[in-house]
Amino acid sequence: MSYQTLTILGSTGSIGESTLDVVSRHPERFRIFALSGHHQVEKLADQCLRFRPRYAVVSDEHHARRLRELLGSLKSDTEVLHGKQALTDIAVAPEVTGVMAAIVGAAGLQPTLAAARQGKTVYLANKETLVVSGSLFMQAAQQSGAKVLPVDSEHNAIFQVLPRDFSGSLDAHGIQSLILTASGGPFLDTPLNRFADITPQQAVKHPNWSMGQKISVDSATMMNKGLELIEAHWLFNCPAEKLEVVVHPQSVIHSMVRYADGSVLAQMGTPDMRTPIAYCLGLPERMASGVAPLDFGKLSALTFRQPDFERFPCLKLAYQAMRQGGDAPCVLNAANEIAVAAFLNGRIRFTDIFTVVEQSLSAHAGGGANSIEHLLASDETVRQYAETVCRTFSSR
Repeated sequence: MSYQTLTILGSTGSIGESTLDVVSRHPERFRIFALSGHHQVEKLADQCLRFRPRYAVVSDEHHARRLRELLGSLKSDTEVLHGKQALTDIAVAPEVTGVMAAIVGAAGLQPTLAAARQGKTVYLANKETLVVSGSLFMQAAQQSGAKVLPVDSEHNAIFQVLPRDFSGSLDAHGIQSLILTASGGPFLDTPLNRFADITPQQAVKHPNWSMGQKISVDSATMMNKGLELIEAHWLFNCPAEKLEVVVHPQSVIHSMVRYADGSVLAQMGTPDMRTPIAYCLGLPERMASGVAPLDFGKLSALTFRQPDFERFPCLKLAYQAMRQGGDAPCVLNAANEIAVAAFLNGRIRFTDIFTVVEQSLSAHAGGGANSIEHLLASDETVRQYAETVCRTFSSR
């Protein structure tokens, strides 16, 4: 059996760590070409020692010097690089067959798009790539012949229960709608009059999943689900009116496909990102992920409810941006990243996140999405605007 040569963008985050855990269980099937991390150099050094990549990439020269010192003391021959161009270089290197795109935020967009343009297999865990540049990204993948395999648990679940010969047309396969499940996060039953007092420490405590801080806050506002709706729109060529969200607090059913004959097919499993990662890495075979089997005897109930837009207004904004199209999803994402960072730093309240994003959409959405240059310029403009809005809240 031939092995895959992988670059993992964002190896020090939760998805990156889970990917390396799966890879470590199948050393005969994978080689690690490169790893990247933002600033967790000690963790990245440990990963380099264990998986011996040819390259390791960090954000800047300061962190690169520190990583070189650590690797030198460990007698590692991994070469250390830094900066945005280095991320792209390790994604498009000729030796690389697959790229795990696990960098959180818009920072992962350019290397992921570059990998798609080069015809790599892209294991897509970076939501923002499709949210910001969905049309451009899918067009690039189609032109180059790149495989785009969804790692997000919801999209992976849909991918698993779609027909194997899915052609990109829902109607042709008798598909009525795609249903994304959402846990509802830690504040599903919190009284609305207490939302303004929610702290960052409370918001990052997801009840079911182990995730980074930014994604955990997005789950609490349900913006995470909104971004996933936009992802699904592009991944499966699915119009907004055929995308449903249902709140499922137990996170056992990861998503569903509703067929025209009344059937609903669901993918279930223990909440653990190693399952979708192993599914994508192993295709067309199934391989062990290290995830504990789902114990039906311990499941007391599976419950569902419709999302409440008063409780989760960010989800409504995401639907709005998806329907508007153009650069609206890019504006939504950029403003949300700034607002969440400001909340985590204690500068704005939990409820202000929605207001920052709403004002940014009103002020800046309405342009096209015909080039990556335009989208990146829009992204930067919106970030500056959202930061200004945050400062008005900070001065209260």
